[in-house]
Amino acid sequence: MPLLEISDLSKNFGGIKAVQHFNMNVDEGEIVGLIGPNGAGKTTVFNLVTGMQEPTSGLVRYKGDNLIGLRPCAISSKGIARTFQNIRLFKGMTVLDNVRSVFHCRLKYGFHDAVLHTRRFAAEEDRIREKARELLDVLNLLSREDAVAGSLPYGDQRRLEIARALALEPHTILLDEPAAGMNPNEVGTLVQLIRSIKQRFALTVVVIEHQMGLVMNLCERIVVMDFGEIIASGDPAEVRTNPLVLEAYLGKGVRTA
Repeated sequence: MPLLEISDLSKNFGGIKAVQHFNMNVDEGEIVGLIGPNGAGKTTVFNLVTGMQEPTSGLVRYKGDNLIGLRPCAISSKGIARTFQNIRLFKGMTVLDNVRSVFHCRLKYGFHDAVLHTRRFAAEEDRIREKARELLDVLNLLSREDAVAGSLPYGDQRRLEIARALALEPHTILLDEPAAGMNPNEVGTLVQLIRSIKQRFALTVVVIEHQMGLVMNLCERIVVMDFGEIIASGDPAEVRTNPLVLEAYLGKGVRTA
């Protein structure tokens, strides 16, 4: 059984068919790329998998469990975390507190402990702080822990968002354009970083990305979308030379929706 199974998934917005008959299986431990031109429906797929939007039809299963109809928090509790195309941070909070805030959804103390600052409260807050600092260290952000998140360079904000996703202790992480705004050197560093966290935390990774250098060097398998549908799937070498992929990206010929 695949870890993540997406079957005949569709999403319509009025007369717009954003995703149509989308099928994709992801096995445990894979790094899969989801690519395609702007507006192809990639982020909509992530939104449907994570409960941000309800599908028009289709099925999403994770570890055999149906995810359709579950709230995002219930889906994340099953082991799926994500980042967003538009960065979602608490821009006025420190880098450390951005990560600490994620851990607070699974506190091991109650209201009474928080009000009276009991030993349980102090011990749990110390544990959360150290776990958060550990993740910042992994993402090469520990030296910026006291900086205000909104003051970070764009690439650092992207990595902070990954740290926040890892704080949910996921088994699967969905990365939506993690290399957006990065130069080639930063992209190369990000490839190594994703490989490192994949191994360190035993993750399965699905990544949406327009930076072909990242996709081709990182992903073991690539799924290509255009006009809401899958037009190709295979390893990087197969996808790179697929005529439909070249047509979608380079505009050779005329395609109809």
